[in-house]
Amino acid sequence: MGFTVCLFLCLHVCTFFVDFTVGNETNDEVNIQVLFMPENCTQKSKKGDLMNAHYDGYLEKDGSKFYCSRSEKDGHPKWFVLGVGQVIKGLDIGMNGMCPGEKRKVIIPPSLAFGKQGNEKVPPNSTLIFDIELYAVSRGPRSMEAFREMDLDNDKTLSKTEVKKYLMIQYEKGVTRRDDSFYEVIIADIFHKSDHNGDGTISAREYNVYEHDEL
Repeated sequence: MGFTVCLFLCLHVCTFFVDFTVGNETNDEVNIQVLFMPENCTQKSKKGDLMNAHYDGYLEKDGSKFYCSRSEKDGHPKWFVLGVGQVIKGLDIGMNGMCPGEKRKVIIPPSLAFGKQGNEKVPPNSTLIFDIELYAVSRGPRSMEAFREMDLDNDKTLSKTEVKKYLMIQYEKGVTRRDDSFYEVIIADIFHKSDHNGDGTISAREYNVYEHDEL
């Protein structure tokens, strides 16, 4: 689905633990616990940003897991736009202001989750707990500015080589280098979701066709 350019997580382990809450217009609160914060954070997520994250969901009442992004589909981190309803409201709130590489535990009341109706795996009126690891934050979906920056030969298409070069520049700003397998996973996901005609490149038209996976 989406496409991202970003800083990747810093490997410096922090020992602090911060709790705070974020209110919304219903006066219900999402409780956010910061479990890990990278030493360097040059950008924080905001509404409209394209996010790439792994998250596991648990029922507060018994701790049972009802969702795991690592085991869903191909196990790739999930792509979504923050604050536009592509995930439940509590996650939109709970992932606001995050840094790439940050880890959070987010506790979401029923009114900001699946409410009185619940869903297939979540009983009605369930409080949910999510463990979240954010990998990437970038400009809003399908930014043509990002496309132009990646299109090194100005041929209006993106090759895997161009995508890899750009990702390497963005992911490795001030952090440890990643091996080729790291990028191969991300690129495979990008091209699987964006190279609709299977020709091995992503055209400007394909790049602008926005699709998303919902929780």
